[in-house]
Amino acid sequence: MNNRPLISAIIPTYNRADLVGDAIDSILAQTYPNVEIIVVDDGSTDNTKERLARYGDRIRIIYQRNAGPSAARNRGIAASHGEFISFLDSDDLWLPVKLERQIDLLEQAGESIPCCLSNIMMRWSDRDIASFTISSLHPPLSEGIWTNPAEILATRFVLFNQGAVIRRSALAAIGTFDESLRLLEDYEFALRLSLAGPWTFIAEPLVIWRETAGSCYQNSKEDDIRPLRLMVQILQRQQRNLNGRSQFLNLQRSIENELERTLRELKAAERTNSNFWFQTTTGKVLQRIARYRRAIFRRSPGFPTMQVTSIDAFRSSQPKRADSTSDFDSSQELVSAKN
Repeated sequence: MNNRPLISAIIPTYNRADLVGDAIDSILAQTYPNVEIIVVDDGSTDNTKERLARYGDRIRIIYQRNAGPSAARNRGIAASHGEFISFLDSDDLWLPVKLERQIDLLEQAGESIPCCLSNIMMRWSDRDIASFTISSLHPPLSEGIWTNPAEILATRFVLFNQGAVIRRSALAAIGTFDESLRLLEDYEFALRLSLAGPWTFIAEPLVIWRETAGSCYQNSKEDDIRPLRLMVQILQRQQRNLNGRSQFLNLQRSIENELERTLRELKAAERTNSNFWFQTTTGKVLQRIARYRRAIFRRSPGFPTMQVTSIDAFRSSQPKRADSTSDFDSSQELVSAKN
């Protein structure tokens, strides 16, 4: 009899009929024995419905009008039953041991840990590179406790959705995805989740991210202003979340500095896209200066590095609890997406 916790694997999809089956198959191939698969079709206009029908009762399908990836994930969360929640975009893949390794690690770490993030192999048409490498995450351990996710996320984007397994209790405390965002929604969500405390991590890539035409990533490359404007909005929101919370003074300064850097980059991008020659030229100069300043920061002592510890060391440092109440159930500090 299977007594492992149920994991809800949620796939939001939109017009990916030729790819969504690969994503589903990679979940069906998991070595972990207790998984429910929920596919949320976000208003596809291709033959996604017919492709999904082939899986019968091995998956649950939810159809909705097109509302974006955040709304699709939230719809899947609302319909799910798992103690743990995971997400897979419909053009990406999980390696077979992903869920088993992550749940094993979360169970060893204990209920105070809200999530586990694995490394992700990003597969472009011309090269493969790991997401941890891109984000300058170089843990000295192969797996364990990541003690400073909030400090890291205050200074750079870390690919999150495809590699994360999250406790439902953590979602109940911090809220779900912001449905007003159709880009960088995973970064905004991860920022809030990072305030819940340390995460577990696995340095080995257990996900394959694939560059595909028409993806949010591809679209963002064609418009450098929109992502920067959204990043400003997200950082300003995080500032408000941290305001008046003395335990996060250092983090507040990091967010403020990152916001200043992003505002400079936004100003440069807006000038570069001007119709006036002088403004465009000035913008290009400002962009080079902004890139140079960010490169200097990434090499400075102020650029935070990933701090990790072993599961055993973390558990031995934790105070003994008199009851089994989850830290998330009694949290007074976490802020939901609705704020």
